[in-house]
Amino acid sequence: MALWKLNPLTKRKLKRFQSIKRGYWSFIVLGVTLFISLFGELLVNDQALVVRYNGSWYFPALADTYPIKWIYTPKAPRTGKFFGMEKDEDGHPYSYPVNYRGLQRKWDEGSAEGWLVMPLIPHDPYKPNFSEGVGKLSAPSREHKHYLGTDDAGRDIAARLFYGFRIVMLFALGFTFMVFFIGSALGCLMGYFGGLTDLFGLRVVEIWANIPFLYMVMIMVSVLPSKVGMMTRVLMLLAIMVVFSWTSMTYYMRASTYKEKARDYVSAAILLGAGPLRIVFCHLLPNTVSTLVTFLPFTVAAAISSVTALDFLNFGLPEGTPSWGHQLRLGQEYIREKPWIIGSALTSIFLVLTMVTFIGEAVREAFDPKKFSTYE
Repeated sequence: MALWKLNPLTKRKLKRFQSIKRGYWSFIVLGVTLFISLFGELLVNDQALVVRYNGSWYFPALADTYPIKWIYTPKAPRTGKFFGMEKDEDGHPYSYPVNYRGLQRKWDEGSAEGWLVMPLIPHDPYKPNFSEGVGKLSAPSREHKHYLGTDDAGRDIAARLFYGFRIVMLFALGFTFMVFFIGSALGCLMGYFGGLTDLFGLRVVEIWANIPFLYMVMIMVSVLPSKVGMMTRVLMLLAIMVVFSWTSMTYYMRASTYKEKARDYVSAAILLGAGPLRIVFCHLLPNTVSTLVTFLPFTVAAAISSVTALDFLNFGLPEGTPSWGHQLRLGQEYIREKPWIIGSALTSIFLVLTMVTFIGEAVREAFDPKKFSTYE
């Protein structure tokens, strides 16, 4: 027995969505890529996935990222001496955390009994790579596995774009959820109660909607404390953007609620003794929120564009965070000498926004009320 049953109308909408191939496959590709990015440390990392040495197994990337009791996690990072390397490649004592890329090269030469497996992109997006003859703004190199080169700090561009995708997508999804939640709740309350509640709420929404979004975000971000942690700053930026972006959803939900509250099921709920909040959140909201489904992909696209633009202007995510906007700003500075920097960032943004737009078109077509709604 299925855990849930879809009504025939919903099945028709989903079937229509699947029939629009470019939107359907864009949804699959983007969803799978986002899911894979949640485990990005296993694909993009300078820590080895598996190390076999002296009959023992080690899982540095897994243990450092997802600490589990059955995986041995040392109290301090393993040094080169732990793996039998007294000196590094430059002849200095190997008393600092081991470079697994260098360890792999040494073992590949047959100088020790051991082997290891590195991630697909064996570089950390936050750490520079000044070894192996690689420096700042180096060109793409398959030999050193810097497939898109390095930035002005010696960090791998491909790694930063991959982590930037995860950050911007999670940021956009969180932004969309919060905007929809606030706008839908307030719009339903205004539409249901009407009268002075609706009049006062509408005046507040109109005033708030006329506040220049970009300027206010830039002003508020500029006064944030510089000593706060990266996650705290990201959450504060998210809160600031939501505060000045929820008004557009309120208009649609208010209009839909005005139409729905005149239907028979609302009158029946009132006769059965349901309170106003129960009617709003248990009856009206589920029946009106479908009108916002078509806005969902486009809100995500707007959030991606906004946070990228703020990063480009240096008013977004903290400096050093993997970000497409930071990459665009760097690429602009070296657009003639290092065109692959801005080219890789623009390609990433273009592909993601194109897929989100295709998804939005398919959702809008599939949930078109003119085709799938009947009113008696």
